[in-house]
Order: sequence, then structure tokens, then C-alpha cells
Amino acid sequence: MTSLTRLDPVAVPLAQDPSTDISPAPAVPRPGVVATTLGAAIEVERLDHGRRRRLWVPRPLSRLLGVALALGAWQLASSTGSLSPTVVGSPRAVWNAAVHLISDGELGSALASSLHRVLLGLVFGLAAGIGLALVSGLSRIGEDIVDAPVQMLRTVPFVGLVPLLIVWLGVGETPKVVLIALAACFPIYLNLSGGIRSVDPALVEAGRTLGLSRLGIVRHVVLPSALPQLLVGLRLSLGIAWLALVFAEQISATSGLGYLMSTAQELLQTDTIVVCLVVYALLGLTVDLVVRALERLLLSWRPRAVGV
Repeated sequence: MTSLTRLDPVAVPLAQDPSTDISPAPAVPRPGVVATTLGAAIEVERLDHGRRRRLWVPRPLSRLLGVALALGAWQLASSTGSLSPTVVGSPRAVWNAAVHLISDGELGSALASSLHRVLLGLVFGLAAGIGLALVSGLSRIGEDIVDAPVQMLRTVPFVGLVPLLIVWLGVGETPKVVLIALAACFPIYLNLSGGIRSVDPALVEAGRTLGLSRLGIVRHVVLPSALPQLLVGLRLSLGIAWLALVFAEQISATSGLGYLMSTAQELLQTDTIVVCLVVYALLGLTVDLVVRALERLLLSWRPRAVGV
């Protein structure tokens, strides 16, 4: 009987002795792995600190870096003789020519004449483009009547219309303004009419459900939805208007930046030509910045993409 209740003298100590625990021991990190992990963490922190430090640089200054490099290369090529003055003057010569034109008042007078022409052309061109776009975009009959002739005229280079404009309107200010207006009309028409046609039908149906009249739907639904496309067309029209101004001022002009460039071309004054080109570029950039500010003001409700 005692042999049946006898316990194994070896099994009891093995079950109760903690030293015989066969569960896996916790992993101990090796020194090399720890050092690598710490080094990676330090490198990431250093890169993040570098990014945060670069954010303090003003954006306009960083965007002028490419311009400064181009000017430096231009001056270097002019100083070493690689760039002949008959091809293009050095930055110093261009600066001296600009100072001379400003002090004489010649640049200011030419700029005033050019601004007057381009503003008149933009007013007529934008008014015509917006009116035609509303007729074409809001009515199927209007689209059938207006769109085809506008598309045909759009494919004709506006410079090719210069001889006809001279025959029809003479060589005064009228053909110049008409040429600028034609150039500015088509971009605003294409973008606005496309924006009106791409309005979500669900929004129009929601407006009708709320009891809006046709005029109310156009005012509160269609035009706000097409506003981004309208501003895109405005930017394109402004840019093309300056391009058309250069050609318009070749039509027997006696004033303006184009006339100043033509006179400088006859006298081989490349520095004066570069001054006029820089003025054109600055005017275009200024107008573009104004439209961008207008976009931020009128489209503040639209989410903006965040750059990385």
C-alpha cells in the first residue's frame, strides 16, 4: 500500500525548484544594435532640426536665388568677353541704361502709354469674353450660336489680323486696342464657359429644391462654382494681353515700350531693349501676383494643397 502512495523523489524537486525553469529568457539588446539605433535617432533629429532651421528663410529671398545666379553668370560672361556687347549688354550696362531712361522721363512716358493701351484692351476683351461665355454656358441655343464662331476666331493667330485691322481701322490707337482685346477675350471665354458647363448638376437640383429661381441659381450656384475657372482665365488673359501689346505697338506707334524697343533696335542699343523686356516681365509678374492675391481672397473656402 505504501508503494502506491510513494512519490518520486526526483520529480518533486524538479517541479518546485525555480532554478529549473525552462521558459525563454528575455532578449538582451546587443551593444552594436543599440549604437546603430541611437545613431539613426540622432540623424533623424538632426535632419528635422535642419528642416526647421531652413523654414526661417523668407520664401521671396529663396526664390530670388536663381535670378541672382543667372545675373552672376551673365555678368561673368560679359566681363570675360564671352558675351559680346553687340549681342546683349552686360548687367551694368543695362542698369546704366535704365537709370538714364528713368532720369530722362522717357521710360515713364512709354510705360504710361503702354499701360493705357493694355488697360483699355483688357476692359473690352474681358467684357466681351465674359458676356459670350455667359451666353454660351447658360443656354443651349446660345452655345450653338456663339461657340462655333468663337472657336474659329480663336484658332486664327491674332497677329495675322494686323493687316486687316490697319485697313479697317487705320494706324491710330483703335487697332492696337482691338488687337489686345481680341487676344484677351478668348482665354476668359474658354475657361468661364467650361467652368459653367462643369457645374455639378446636384448643386443645381439642390437650388431648385430650395426654391431658387433661374436667376438665383445662376447667382448663388453657377457663378460661385465657375469662379475658380474664371480666375484662371483672367490670369491667362492678362499674360496674353502683354504679349499682344508688343505686337500692337509695332503698328506705326509713336510711343510706348514697343516703340522704344523698335527705336533701340534700329540703333543697336541692346541694353535699352533688355530694359524694356525687364519692364514687361515685371509688369506681368505684378499682375499675376495681384490675381493670385485675388484668388486667395475670393477662394478662401477652397482647401489648398500643402507642399512637402
